[in-house]
Amino acid sequence: MSKKSVHRRSFLAASAAAGAALTLPAKSYAKIAGANGKLGIAFLGVGGRCQQHIDVILEMKEKGLGVNPVAVCDVWDGDQELGSKKGRGLYPSAKRCGLDVTDKDHVSKDYRKILDQKDVDVACIATPDHWHARMALDAIDAGKDVYMEKPMTRTIAEAIAVVDAAQKKNKVVTVGVQSMADPTWRAAHEYIAAGNIGHVMQGQTSYFRNSSVGQWRYYPLKKDMTPKTIDWDMWLGHKFQSVDGQPLGPTPKEEPFDRAVWAQWRCYWPFGGGMFTDLFVHQTTHLIAAMGVRFPARVVGAGGLYLEYDGRDVPDTATVVADYEEGCQFIVSATMCNDTQLGEVIRGHLATIKFGPSKGKDGGDYVTGFDVFGQNITGGPAKPKGADGQEKPVHSYVNEKVGNATYFLWENFLGCVAARKRETFSTPELGAAAFGTVNMGVQSYRFGKALFWDKEKRAPKEADASWAAQLETRSKKRGKPNQVMDWAGGDKGSTLTPPDYQKLEGPWVDGKDPAGS
Repeated sequence: MSKKSVHRRSFLAASAAAGAALTLPAKSYAKIAGANGKLGIAFLGVGGRCQQHIDVILEMKEKGLGVNPVAVCDVWDGDQELGSKKGRGLYPSAKRCGLDVTDKDHVSKDYRKILDQKDVDVACIATPDHWHARMALDAIDAGKDVYMEKPMTRTIAEAIAVVDAAQKKNKVVTVGVQSMADPTWRAAHEYIAAGNIGHVMQGQTSYFRNSSVGQWRYYPLKKDMTPKTIDWDMWLGHKFQSVDGQPLGPTPKEEPFDRAVWAQWRCYWPFGGGMFTDLFVHQTTHLIAAMGVRFPARVVGAGGLYLEYDGRDVPDTATVVADYEEGCQFIVSATMCNDTQLGEVIRGHLATIKFGPSKGKDGGDYVTGFDVFGQNITGGPAKPKGADGQEKPVHSYVNEKVGNATYFLWENFLGCVAARKRETFSTPELGAAAFGTVNMGVQSYRFGKALFWDKEKRAPKEADASWAAQLETRSKKRGKPNQVMDWAGGDKGSTLTPPDYQKLEGPWVDGKDPAGS
């Protein structure tokens, strides 16, 4: 087969689902109902990551698009020196946005005051994880659309609550997984859904890093980070309730002020999930989107603290294995002490998709794609080789869109706000499934249990032997010889076409040959 390249333009033209959810021309933003014809953006939690969101909105404003930064919230006064950090914290960020720092209604350490403002149309939530859900739910209740950073929430119950609230109030919510702005994953899903790789068996991904100071310890501690500049009581969140009635965080007595906990909170369980939720969520979101699965049926998490003994709670090495009722498996693995990746693939019965940098001509920081390699089995595509003897792909997708993924995700989100369509590139429904997968991995690792997903209760529960038992039972209910059935056929048969000699199989009852000889 000849190598076939499918570029972004042709993919978008062919994708009906993408339609109105894609990037819109500037004039489309005029449809957004906001103060003075502009959409008012409030930033809740203006640390390092949020500075990139502010960059995007300021760039859009400069281009004359219908957006305007109108409010900021943070419990920290902020950096005294702006430097390369662009002024993290309340007052420096307010100045970046062109706001009056004395306007206590729009520059505040209390997010509730910000959400009360009528000129706030969108809440951008970039706080530590334990605050995501409470702020998102309150923003939706206040009539705002929401851009929330990943991971979507800190608990699965919170993620489900945000999904329900967004659906009930018909609010547009997007989860800030930058890679979902990349059309590669939608192209892969369409290729898979067309049956090109056969039954999907397994997805594999990784997120490896290495740090000589310890993961997340590279966030600097500063002398001016003190209880006088930081509202520690508010940040902990112990006076606010989560959806299960429990406080968002510990009390100051349980967790006295500590600069390391404040600035490097990803190292501690009360505020996040370490690499499981901070890093695995990226890869999990786009890979399950490509595979076409959502919540897993069974999850096991493994790993440990094997090197970074620096007072942290979270492991430096971890793996999550998730099995799905659709008849496939997802694996995500990492260590924070070595940067060699496992590679990102989706394995089907007929072919394998390998993701990686594409051969786009433009270069840049946003060039990706995938190659498809056939399997040497009956009914599968051939495995052609080049003159050098190396295997050649039977299909390739090249994404040549170059640019800022955060900008593209915002562009898509605002386009959906304008069109009042909830189907963004990174929906809360997808975000909840991805977060649920890795959070079940956290629980499995921490408490030593394999977990099932209870579809009716929409919550994890302790696993038992039924997963393996049902598959073994299904295998033994094969149906008629040579019958070909898919996974959905359940106990009716196998996906394989058995060789003719398999007719000799079967137990000998009373000494009689089941083959009749």
